[in-house]
Amino acid sequence: MISSLKRVAFRKFRESEVQLHELNYLFWECTTRCNLNCRHCGSDCSQDYSFPDMPVDDFLAAVDTIKERPENFTVVFTGGEPLLRKDLELCGRALRKRGLRWSLVTNGHLYDEQRHISLLNAGLGALTISLDGLEASHNWLRNNDKSFTKVIHAIELAASSGRLSFDVVTCVNQKNISELAQIRDLLVSANVKSWRLFTIIPIGRAAGDQELQLTDNQFAELMDFIALQRKGKQIDVKFSCEGYVGKYEPLVRDSYFFCRAGINIGSVLIDGSISACPNINRSFTQGNIYRDNLYEVWLNKFLPFRNREWTKKGKCASCKDYKDCWGNGFHNWHGDMNDVLVCHKEKIEHATKNQH
Repeated sequence: MISSLKRVAFRKFRESEVQLHELNYLFWECTTRCNLNCRHCGSDCSQDYSFPDMPVDDFLAAVDTIKERPENFTVVFTGGEPLLRKDLELCGRALRKRGLRWSLVTNGHLYDEQRHISLLNAGLGALTISLDGLEASHNWLRNNDKSFTKVIHAIELAASSGRLSFDVVTCVNQKNISELAQIRDLLVSANVKSWRLFTIIPIGRAAGDQELQLTDNQFAELMDFIALQRKGKQIDVKFSCEGYVGKYEPLVRDSYFFCRAGINIGSVLIDGSISACPNINRSFTQGNIYRDNLYEVWLNKFLPFRNREWTKKGKCASCKDYKDCWGNGFHNWHGDMNDVLVCHKEKIEHATKNQH
């Protein structure tokens, strides 16, 4: 359990971060096209998505409005599948000329030797690749019978580069929850150093697929697995920043839960909209780069992200842990916005009751 002293200290730290409101990560939803048709896609992207990719120069013009950038400021290319764009390297080089770091999130399907070298030469500094199970379960989630083979090759390429900060993310669901130890062994054998696990919020294409949602007992099993792996230190395993997990907080991640969406994390979406994490409901858009100054919007707006008292409703209204949770991960507020979609702490509490 988290001690009272540590709770108070972390709350003060979080408040100082909110007041500072420093932009550390800027996601660029550079395309909503995708080469896969994954069951769990929060964006509901598709291969024939009609929205055009944003021109590189338009995005760079928005980045150039950011006058004060912390040393760790990083641009993250996301999508859709970013590797469908042939001009990522052009944008990457332009960012490096500005002294900025950039990274990439990919499903790995198009990440081959040629693209690996090309991206590194353009200054790619960090990379995240998704692996969602052993062969059958990964291919099931990705709706593609070649995806596993391709992503394993991509992981091996990424792990072979000593200067690339690299991690693997795994979407844990009912098909792969029993495979976690085998997936860990596979990653360790591929020399992967960092592994992040997350679960699926029922948004986008995932909203109606019950096989993607862990039961309460399975969610507690996931927490126990992560806590055990962190003791063993074979690989750096952590739970993602998606939600507050109550008694497991000190055990499953490096720091306590803190949804930094709109506090340290911003995004430029495919149509120029300015928001926080790309998976957040589009109703929280704060402006648009085609009519607004990105940095001025960052400094002067984002109030729903910085003051989350509005989330004190539904399950959150009377929760004794609200001061630590703040309404859970921001992407949990979709639909009619009257209640949080998933309460991770509640799942854990239900699982604990089921054990007695």
